Amino acid sequence: MEVIFLLIAISLILAVTFLYLFFKAMKGGQFEDDYTPSIRILFDNHKKSTKDQPTKPKSYE
Repeated sequence: MEVIFLLIAISLILAVTFLYLFFKAMKGGQFEDDYTPSIRILFDNHKKSTKDQPTKPKSYE
């Protein structure tokens, strides 16, 4: 029975800690930008390197 009380206490402390961190992130503006992530996929800013291109097989002459 003592273990159940210990587990309940630990889970409450953990839940309050996560709730505090969530409100801290909300106050800090973590979730303010709704527009940029939705359009980020439309722009290709990565330069293609030669490693990404398939190599041609060597000809055996």
